[in-house]
Amino acid sequence: MKNIFLVFLAIIITSPALGQEKDTILTAKSQAGRLSGLIDIEDLVNEGFNYWEDRFEGHWAGVELGVNGFANADYSMYPAADNDFLRNDLIRSNVLNLNLLQYSKGIQQTRNNIGLVTGLALSFQSYHLESNTSVAVDENRKVYPLTLYFDSNQKSKLSSLYLEVPLLLEFQIPVRNEANRLYFSAGVTGAKRLETHTKVKYRKSGKREKLKSPGDYSVRDYKVAVTVRMGYRWVNLYASYDLVPMFEDRRGPELYPFSVGLRLISF
Repeated sequence: MKNIFLVFLAIIITSPALGQEKDTILTAKSQAGRLSGLIDIEDLVNEGFNYWEDRFEGHWAGVELGVNGFANADYSMYPAADNDFLRNDLIRSNVLNLNLLQYSKGIQQTRNNIGLVTGLALSFQSYHLESNTSVAVDENRKVYPLTLYFDSNQKSKLSSLYLEVPLLLEFQIPVRNEANRLYFSAGVTGAKRLETHTKVKYRKSGKREKLKSPGDYSVRDYKVAVTVRMGYRWVNLYASYDLVPMFEDRRGPELYPFSVGLRLISF
């Protein structure tokens, strides 16, 4: 009887220790919620591309500022005295792009790094000419230089306003996390000219005056340009080059506008 009592007492004493050891084994967890330190349980649940949460988003909308110039100039239809009369001051010839609308479409099924981008923009383009030189058109709509003398500090420019629609193919490379991406895009823009004018600013009797002359000046109503864009976070650059001359055929010098600049604000 005494031996039975001792065995029973030993079982009671050792039972909590055995139970505690068993509980410790069952509740042990690997570091950072990983099974055997190799597989993330969250990866098993959330792995895969979610179209509604991870849609492709392009880089077009925003406010851009750049400079304008002319490439491949050909004045062969003009006399030597009028050669290069539309030479412009590159630094003071500027473009302001208001890229107002954007639509992006990813073209990958399981990723969001490549896509097409389009939208709508207003582009204000101006070319700062020689101070005494403006332009006009004759009865045959041919552009010719117009020399004006008001004062020694006058300024002259030729400006146009365009409505632009882009079609871009954009590539994105995630850097550190999905929110920060290096991107590169290339494509074309089609534009409709809305308005063109010349403007000469001068002083008369100490007062500032300006002579603004609206007209089409034989500038093409439509144009097409190639464009490239790249950026990362707050650094966004672009360049464009027109595929058609600025003026209608045989109505002006053969000039191919180009522009380079940066985005100041992103929408």
